[in-house]
Amino acid sequence: MEIKISPSLLASDFANLENEIKKCEAAGVEMIHVDVMDGHFVPNITIGAPVVKAIRRVTKLPLDVHLMISHPLDYIEDFARAGADIITFHYESKSPVQETIDKIKSCYCKPSISIKPATAAEKVLPYMDSLSMVLVMTVEPGFGGQKFMADMLPKIRRLRAAFQGIDIEVDGGIDSDTVSQAAAAGANVFVAGSAVFAGGGVANAVKELKEKAKAGMF
Repeated sequence: MEIKISPSLLASDFANLENEIKKCEAAGVEMIHVDVMDGHFVPNITIGAPVVKAIRRVTKLPLDVHLMISHPLDYIEDFARAGADIITFHYESKSPVQETIDKIKSCYCKPSISIKPATAAEKVLPYMDSLSMVLVMTVEPGFGGQKFMADMLPKIRRLRAAFQGIDIEVDGGIDSDTVSQAAAAGANVFVAGSAVFAGGGVANAVKELKEKAKAGMF
């Protein structure tokens, strides 16, 4: 599976968002991760479709839009129109899973489903033929900068065993130390926020993440 880095804009400088995205482009990332939180599903509020639309205007990179919201089905069309390429919603949300997947596909976006740390991998197995990606949260969703939960590694292994042909994404506490662990377990898409934007430079951070992921995977 191709190694992909998806920098989380949650850790970027929102006052200079276009510049932060351009740094990511220059560093050779494969996509941009956009965290959408509603203050209900998780205890934080971030951005909505208008900001995604603004981001779409300044980059051609795929937008990896992660909906941490209670009723994602109600907003799929909004985010698709705004320019999302991948739409991830949570299994634990209040929207019907298959109906939400079907809606994402009808809007010509790639469907992805995310599971919180307490949710077993088996919950998403019935949908494996309908998905482009599965996202394993390696922290409790809601805030950046949390510590990687190593006890999620068996879940990643279980999903990789079941999902040979799709992306397995991990989000939470990913840095140059933990990315190799996640890669060894079977993940190939890595969401990194603080590790990309709060270090010694975006280009160096992305390069190191890719090298460590490749070392872990192979």
